[in-house]
Amino acid sequence: MKNILFISLLLVMVVGQSQNQTEFDKSFVSIGVIVSDLDASMDFYTNVIGMKETGGFNVNEEFARKTGLTGGTPFDVKILKLQDDPNATEYKLMSFGNEKNASETHIQERNGMRYITLFYKSTDDVLNRLKANNIKLLGETPIILADGRSFILVQDPDGTFIELIGN
Repeated sequence: MKNILFISLLLVMVVGQSQNQTEFDKSFVSIGVIVSDLDASMDFYTNVIGMKETGGFNVNEEFARKTGLTGGTPFDVKILKLQDDPNATEYKLMSFGNEKNASETHIQERNGMRYITLFYKSTDDVLNRLKANNIKLLGETPIILADGRSFILVQDPDGTFIELIGN
C-alpha cells in the first residue's frame, strides 16, 4: 500500500511539472542592438553603465546571407550582461558603420526599441561615472520615485534611452 501511495504521489508530481513547463529553452531574452560605433558603445556600457562583457562571436558572410540577417555582410557581436550568469539577459552589440541616429529628446519620437531599464542596488556609483564621463542627465533627473528609489535617465551614444533605477 505504501508503494502504491508513493508511486501515485510521484505521478502527480511528474504530471504537475510537465504541465508547468514552458516551450522556451531559456528563461531570459537575448537582445541585439545595432550601434554606430562599437568601441564607443562598449566603453559606455562597460565603463559608465557597469555591464560586463561576457563573450562574443563572429557571423561570416555565408551564415549572414543564409539566415537572412544581412545580405552577406559579415559582422562581430559583443555580448554584455549585468552579471556573468548563464541565465542573465544578453545585450548584444554589433555595428555596420551606419550613421548615428538623429538626436531625439523623448521616447515617443521614433518607433522600435527606445529604452532599457536597469535596476541597481544603489545609483551612487553609476551617477558618479555618468558625471565623470560628462554624460548628460535628461529631464530633471535624478528624481526620487514614490517608493524612495532614485530614477536617472540618460542616452547611450546612439540615442537609446537608459533608465537607471535604484536606492
